Amino acid sequence: MSTPQKPIILTGDRPTGPLHLGHFVGSLRNRVSYQHEYKQYVMLADAQALTDNMDDIDKVHRNVIEVALDYLAVGIDPKLSTIFIQSQVPELTELAFYYLNLVTVARLERNPTVKEEIRLRDFERDIPAGFLTYPVSQAADITAFKASLVPVGEDQIPMIEQTNEIVRRFNRLYKNVVTKGEILVEAKALVPELGRLPGIDGKAKMSKSLGNVINLGATADEVAKAVKKVYTDPLHLKVEDPGHIEGNIAFTYLDAFDTDKAAVAELKAHYTRGGLADSVVKKRLEAVLQELLEPIRTRRAELAEDKGYILQLLREGTEQAREVAAKTTDEVKAALGLNYF
Repeated sequence: MSTPQKPIILTGDRPTGPLHLGHFVGSLRNRVSYQHEYKQYVMLADAQALTDNMDDIDKVHRNVIEVALDYLAVGIDPKLSTIFIQSQVPELTELAFYYLNLVTVARLERNPTVKEEIRLRDFERDIPAGFLTYPVSQAADITAFKASLVPVGEDQIPMIEQTNEIVRRFNRLYKNVVTKGEILVEAKALVPELGRLPGIDGKAKMSKSLGNVINLGATADEVAKAVKKVYTDPLHLKVEDPGHIEGNIAFTYLDAFDTDKAAVAELKAHYTRGGLADSVVKKRLEAVLQELLEPIRTRRAELAEDKGYILQLLREGTEQAREVAAKTTDEVKAALGLNYF
């Protein structure tokens, strides 16, 4: 009997800076788990990063290695997960070119995720075409590997919906010329239980551009300084005052990273009735984060000493990814009748 094929996951990041605790909570620690259950492809989306970074391409180039270091340091294993560079798989661009004919500009402009990203970047009507067509590029990435699961945050669900619209339209119009069956696979959004992590300032999400992050490779001193800046309860002016948990980032982080839930619950009870200083809460938080990040930091520093090894791993993963993407592209071209020779 043949072994059933594992479900396929596609995930990844835009390499615009080193990864931080927000990435760890939202995706990285899940990927470490997923790689044992699924066939996982992890994409360094450098081509997509260029859609709004064409004026700073060096940032994208150097962060390909930085993000790869973060992947390996947290435990993503290249023997279990295929880590690859998007720009080095040209079949993805080719698929996106074909899919562009299956979606309208009006539909792209209605995509809630795209609309919000355009607003955040103040593009107004000066929208780079590559940025506007980002959902089509993402559809190409997902379908190239026939991924049935894509880990995303709630805000990215419209992107998966648009991918599936393209899949359904393609499958309706074209069939596999050999089997007469469907070629592309619909994907399901896999939303993590704990999504976005707020920044240390308590505003919005943890974001490189906002400077409110704690990087995975942060030094012990950098972690200590960041914890001191963590937003707590502005109304908790005296130690004896009752404090508030909701919106208190120190407790949000303890919920995310402290494995001793009973101790955290006791801290919360003490804080809300009064008599517990913010400094005590932050002292515990720092200890938790230092314990979490120390092995990641150490492993990352060791790996960073041999960039050639990192590039070799990426080359091997990219070659594997390209083989799979090429097979799907051949099937798509055959269905479109683009197989003249």
